[in-house]
Amino acid sequence: MEDLQKANFWKRVSAAMFDGILLGILVIGVALLLSTVFGYDTHADSLQAAYDRYGEQYGVSFDLAASDYEAMEAEERAQYDAALAALSEDGEVNYLYGMLLNLTLLIVTFSVLISFLLLEFAVPLLFGNGQTLGKKVFGIGVMRADGIKLSPVLLFARTVLGKYTVETMIPVLTVIMIYFGVMGFGGTLIILVLLAVQLLLLVLTAARTPIHDKLAQTVTVDIASQMIFDTPEAKEAWRAAKQASADGAAEN
Repeated sequence: MEDLQKANFWKRVSAAMFDGILLGILVIGVALLLSTVFGYDTHADSLQAAYDRYGEQYGVSFDLAASDYEAMEAEERAQYDAALAALSEDGEVNYLYGMLLNLTLLIVTFSVLISFLLLEFAVPLLFGNGQTLGKKVFGIGVMRADGIKLSPVLLFARTVLGKYTVETMIPVLTVIMIYFGVMGFGGTLIILVLLAVQLLLLVLTAARTPIHDKLAQTVTVDIASQMIFDTPEAKEAWRAAKQASADGAAEN
């Protein structure tokens, strides 16, 4: 039938969880491979050795929380500040810190991108109708909002622009920046705003449309009952045949 047969919300959630688990496993595997290729552990060990060296020299530990720092006596705090200042002036330490930040961004970016391209683009192209492995298991798929089959270009935009860039990488890279001290409250605000937008779309839109479907103008539907047309012309031909059949029945 032509009427929109929206996929059951809990089927969508279940499919998303299934795909999320597979995506997470693949991301970790690719990240480990890239980490080995780029020698991430070697740089991390060198940086940790530098921290240990300065900590031993000044008699302090850099592994402490803000509350631990506030609880220090004035003399201990001065010693810690002196160690931190010496550490920050070390050119090798700054190089290693910057290298770790860059490698982290590089490895995370490409491991997530490769995983999305495989599971959220290549697999749906293979199955058709925008079906990931999770959607295939739960009998749901994706089409354009006007009932037309997804083109590879639109599927790519939905995957890379919506799911990968906006919904995944903006929050992930922001968290990394916060962890490395590059961003502060502004990063937290970005994540909260993005989360709020996603929740509002899921709650307020009639089809419970997430960001990636809103950007691509697509909708998740029940494959068993939803009619999906290959082209706009095929849709119009079906409508014309249906109208002709209705007219013929009325005349009889």
